[in-house]
Amino acid sequence: MEATASRTNNAPLSSEELQRYSRHLTLPEFGREGQETLKNSSVLLVGAGGLGSPAATYLAAAGVGRIGLVDFDTVEASNLQRQILYGTSDVGRSKLDAASERLEDLNPHVDIEHHEVRLTSDNALGIIDEYDVVADGTDNFPTRYLVNDACVMTGTPNVYASIFRFEGQVSVFATEDGPCYRCLYEEPPPPGLVPSCAEGGVLGILPGFIGTLQATEVIKLLADIGEPLIGRLLMVDALNMDFRTVNVPKNPDCPVCGDDPTVTELIDYEAFCGIPQDNESSPNGTTETDVADDANAETSVHDLKTRRDDGDAPFVLDVREPYEAEIASIGADQLIPVDELKDRLDELDADPDEEIVVHCRSGGRSAKATEFLREQGYDASNLAGGVLAWSDEIDDSVPQY
Repeated sequence: MEATASRTNNAPLSSEELQRYSRHLTLPEFGREGQETLKNSSVLLVGAGGLGSPAATYLAAAGVGRIGLVDFDTVEASNLQRQILYGTSDVGRSKLDAASERLEDLNPHVDIEHHEVRLTSDNALGIIDEYDVVADGTDNFPTRYLVNDACVMTGTPNVYASIFRFEGQVSVFATEDGPCYRCLYEEPPPPGLVPSCAEGGVLGILPGFIGTLQATEVIKLLADIGEPLIGRLLMVDALNMDFRTVNVPKNPDCPVCGDDPTVTELIDYEAFCGIPQDNESSPNGTTETDVADDANAETSVHDLKTRRDDGDAPFVLDVREPYEAEIASIGADQLIPVDELKDRLDELDADPDEEIVVHCRSGGRSAKATEFLREQGYDASNLAGGVLAWSDEIDDSVPQY
């Protein structure tokens, strides 16, 4: 492995830092040289959420001299189950403001830089090129491919991590001789096939576990110690406490990092992942897919409320999982999970000519179900924003989750 060329000015350790990092200095593999390398290194964390929280905390504590954070979200109560950078008093605050306050208190010798923007094809190269290593903690495919491609094009190692329910993955991509994310996943899955963590859930402790592994790989790269996960994907099943490592070879035909790359500039990643262009993404990149086939295939929460009040309510189909309906309900007439709808269509209590409004938590799964129902001849529309929009705009007693 080759050490990363630092994009931070060289500076020696102060007497205070020598005391602070004494446990590192006594490690034969690390020592003063390794600590000074960290001090003069920089890391960009894309996402200050579940994975970014532990990664940023440990990288700051370890003494990485410059840490950049990319996020433009605010802290929500539902974040606190796993995003350990934040507390109850931070709810409603900018994540970057709250994170910086915590990290600067943890280690005042570290510079925290804000990038309170959505990472896009227009700004990714300029931002990423200012750092030695990127830690990708995003939770959606367009941003993962964007980060990967930008890292390859700027020559910046990409320490990748992902989580879902009880499982996590960690690897190192975009090094000089190693594979990139596209070597592992050349094409994204179809929109709506893989639920987000908001839809599928995640064990609160899992991002702490995986994010700490991610931070470990960052430090190994910066300090040039050990054997980073280059060409290997670590797969963790926390429920059964099972660890597996699979080899990920560099693909000579990879369109980005291969011998004859065909993708030489950043592209439209939402289009690449099959996501319509009029969607909005959350600050951490979670994109809700709206695949409705025409403007009449969407109903607002206000329209549904008005029609209910007027006694002209359409049939409402909930396509969430049963456990979600136990958390929050807006009074659906029937519940059939989206993944079961095709096989259970004959159980649907609505006639094909009856108007159906389909809802889920935030609009993604219900859009997929709406498209399917319309293909089968049903007069279906998607409830825009789902339960979250109903809670925000109609009835705040409905819990958000």
